[in-house]
Amino acid sequence: MIRIEDLVGRYSIMGSNQDAEKNSYKGYLTLSLDENKRINAFWEIGNQQQFGNGFFKDNLLIINFSYNGEDSRTYKGVVAYKCLTANLLEGFWSEKHGDPKFLGEERCFKILEETNKTN
Repeated sequence: MIRIEDLVGRYSIMGSNQDAEKNSYKGYLTLSLDENKRINAFWEIGNQQQFGNGFFKDNLLIINFSYNGEDSRTYKGVVAYKCLTANLLEGFWSEKHGDPKFLGEERCFKILEETNKTN
């Protein structure tokens, strides 16, 4: 069973948008814990930054997120990740103002720190 502490770290992400074209994107996701062991999330996708807070149970990670769009409006949504391992998350998401006929999709791969080994 994966523990919430196992999810803390930085991930490389690949995803597709919530539209008929399924436009793809790449970026980074950083997960940390607050004092109540709830998830804090920070996405960096191109020049856009998104923030979120969520919770974890039974290998499911649910995060409510928001960001400021290029039109200065605040966009909100929710993402649900299935934690396949502590290093691989597979999810889908929806925004309030997105096309309701589609869901966005995202895969997250943890960036593992390399340790310097001396012989």
